[in-house]
Formats: sequence, structure tokens, C-alpha cells
Amino acid sequence: MGPSADEYDFIVVGAGSAGCVVAARLTEDPDTRVLLLEAGGREPLEAVALPRSWPSLTGSSMDWGDHTVVLEGVGRTEAWPRGRGLGGSSAINAMAFIRGHRASHDAWAEAGLKGWGFDDLLPYFKRTEHVAGGDPAVRGQNGPLSPWTPTEPHPLSLAAMEAVGQVGHPVAGDINSGLEEGFGRTQFTIVDGKRQSAADAYLLPVLDRPNLDLVTDALVHRLVLRGECCTGVEYSTGSSVVTAQCSGEVLLAAGAVGTPQLLMLSGIGPQEHLREFGIPVLADVPDVGANVHDHPMTTLVYHSIRPVPPSTSNGGGEVKGTLRSSPEVPWPDLQVFCSVVPLRTATLPGPEPGAGYTLAVSLTAPFSRGTVRLAGPTPGALPVIDPRYYTDSRDVDAMVTGLRIARELGTAPAFDAWRGEEAQPGVGTQSEEELRVYVHRSLRSYHHYAGTCRMGVDDRAVVDADLRLRGFQGVRVVDASVMPTPVSANTNATVYAIAERAVELVRS
Repeated sequence: MGPSADEYDFIVVGAGSAGCVVAARLTEDPDTRVLLLEAGGREPLEAVALPRSWPSLTGSSMDWGDHTVVLEGVGRTEAWPRGRGLGGSSAINAMAFIRGHRASHDAWAEAGLKGWGFDDLLPYFKRTEHVAGGDPAVRGQNGPLSPWTPTEPHPLSLAAMEAVGQVGHPVAGDINSGLEEGFGRTQFTIVDGKRQSAADAYLLPVLDRPNLDLVTDALVHRLVLRGECCTGVEYSTGSSVVTAQCSGEVLLAAGAVGTPQLLMLSGIGPQEHLREFGIPVLADVPDVGANVHDHPMTTLVYHSIRPVPPSTSNGGGEVKGTLRSSPEVPWPDLQVFCSVVPLRTATLPGPEPGAGYTLAVSLTAPFSRGTVRLAGPTPGALPVIDPRYYTDSRDVDAMVTGLRIARELGTAPAFDAWRGEEAQPGVGTQSEEELRVYVHRSLRSYHHYAGTCRMGVDDRAVVDADLRLRGFQGVRVVDASVMPTPVSANTNATVYAIAERAVELVRS
């Protein structure tokens, strides 16, 4: 395994987007020894590299296989895929690389989190990326990731951009920058026709460093704590249980589900919940596993009157729009995009669209909050996930507005050469109440889970503005768990930036 366990300066739990960044950056110093632990395997499935194959990775060996509880108002569970293996969710996601609107980041600073506004994060966003031809004041030029804009947009993407102009929405020069509203062409973590995961960009190029030890198929059971000081972790590989010690810090990068789960298994969380399973309570921290926020999604599905050619990128979402559900909201709270496949909700009645396409609507500033809780005291057991989508009626209001916006776009003349019957919800679904019912019944997760170890300056916050676990020494959270409120876009680009900033905080 390399150096003996007591020689590590840092232990990183999870080789996903954040973990790959942190391990690679910290080992740039040859005198810093890092142990990186990953529950999944070392070798990816072949489908990981193929951009259009990402849907097949849900439920695969590279997905933990989580599902929610039966959702209120929906009547069924929803899959919550999250990556297991090198690259984590960046190895199984749909590869969109887009920043949230600057105002959604500035909300963190306005809540007292010094150093977490958009302008504060911009150097770390830039540090992640190499954007050829991008504005160097806004986009990175020397980072490991190479976001790609499809050079030959799908004909439905071209139709969508034409429709945007026809209905009067603004067109953004770089919708991925976080500085603009309107519609624009999305960038993807795709290089030379293949996915570029966090492992590809950050980890694999540095695996030969003698000061970096990677252990895969390693399930972390708990933090090792001496009073208020974290000194390492306990993990298993097969039937062997290992205690790894570190002199510096344990950096939790197990994601918005895995990180709170590990804290609770370690005795840090809501005390009544921990006592249900006989877990000794080291600290009563009620907000561990609380504050779950995700971006719910609904879809307008159209039959196509002509064959829809396959995508050359990820299968859709080449054009995204960031919009406001009303002039009063503080930042764009809706995302609308065109998918070149029919994202039909199978549990709803209606004909199969056959050749079809979709206009999808996602709420990127939801008010509803949910929970992640343990199902039992066994490490690796799938947790109990209750996102509580739409429990705040303001979310439903915004989604109904988003459906109306998408319908206006979908009936623009630019889609005349494609548009057949509206398969879902169907043109008969028009009234406010009918659309509200459809928003519930057609719910999908956009798989942007965050917030379960919220950073803040208040007494209930799980981590402070330096990402340190409050009340303890030697442990930080460096992943999407720390996001106190949602960002108004796909979250992966933000996770990379959080991790880059975390490295600087650790070094300082």
C-alpha cells in the first residue's frame, strides 16, 4: 500500500469530482503524503468513455443504486444515481459543464460566508478549465478540464436556438460563464469524442506520484476520533479492516449522500436518529443530512414527424436557457433545454412517442428541502433519501410557469419541420390545476444533490466558511454537501471550484 498508515498527512475519502481534485493538488508538494480511498473499482466500464452511453450507467456497477422514499404527491420512488469508482459522479453524469448564475453564488456571501461569492470563486472556476477562445478574464486557460462546445450542433439544437429568437428570449454569448441570462450553447466535459471525468483530468495523470496512495474497493466505516480530534479513518477492503492514521486532516469528498452518511455512522448527526440504531453520539448535529436540495425536472415530450438523428455529443441539452419564473426572483430559477430523445414519464398514460424529442424544464432555485438518513448502522447500506420535492408550493408555481415557457418555445415556427403531437402532457392539459398535477406526476430528478453538510456562520451549520467540521479538529468537508443553497445550474462545475478552493484553505 506504500507508506505505512501513520505517515499520511491527509486522507481523502472518495475519488469523485472533489476527491480527485484535492488528491491531485495536495500531492503537487512532494513532501505531502496523501491516501485516497474509493469505494468503487479502479477500472471503469467501457460505457463511461462513450458520451451517448451515460444513461446506461444508472444502475450499473458504477452507481451506488440509491432510490428515494415513495415521494409525496408522486406516488413512486425516484432513482438517485451517484458515481462509484474513479471520477465518481463525473464518470456517470451527462457531462454538462456550466456555472450557476453569479447571484446564486453571491447568496452564499450575503449569508455571511466570506470568500464564497461569485467573484471570490471565479479564480477557482478558472483554475479547473482550459477554454480555447474563451474570454481570459472569465474563462480559464490552463486548467486540467477542457470543456467542449459541439462543433456540429444537432439539427434540433439549431431549431431550438432559432425558436429562442422567434419568441423573444435573449441569446447569451457564453451561457456557461455564470454571468449571463438567456439561451446559449452548452459546454460538455468531452474531449476528442470521449468523456473527460475528474479522474481523467486530475487523478490518472498523477497516479505515479510516490506521495499518493490510491486504495480502491475501500469502504470507509467511520472516522477515528479522539475527543474532538479526528486522527484517521477505519475502512475495509474485502474482509480486511484497516485503520489509517494521518497527522494532518481527513478530507471528506464522498458526496451529498455519502459524506453525511459517514458522519452519522461516526456518531456525528441528529442524536435521536443515531440512538435509533445504537450509534454512540459524539456530537448532536441536527443538520447533518438535512437541507437536501436537488433540481426537480419535468418534460414536454413531442412526437417527431421525421426521423431524429442521433446526437454527436451527450444526447441532448446542447442548448440551455437560464430564465426567471417572475421578475421578482433574485436570479434565474429555471433551466429549459432541448433533448433529442423523448424523455417520457413511463408511469403516465399516453402513446409511446416513437421518434420524438423533449423540452425539459428544471427548477434550479427550489425552496423545498429534504433529508438523508441512515437505514441502519451498517457501513455501505443504502441510506433513506427523502428529497421532499414540491413541499413548498412556490416550487410548483415556478415549474408551471416553466412549462408554459417551454410550450411557447416548442410551438415556435422553428420546430414546425419536427413537431408532431404533444405526447406529454398533451394539449388537453392546459389549466393551472392540470399543470400542477402534471408537474408532480412527471417529476424527475436532475441529479444535482447538495447541501447535506451545510456551511454557515450560524450555530446549526455543519461546517464553517473554511469547510471545517464545527466542533472538531482535523476534518473538513470538500464536496457538494457544503453548498448552503442551490446554484442555478448543473452542479459539477461548482463542485470542481469548491474543491480547488478547499485545497487552498487546507494549505493555508
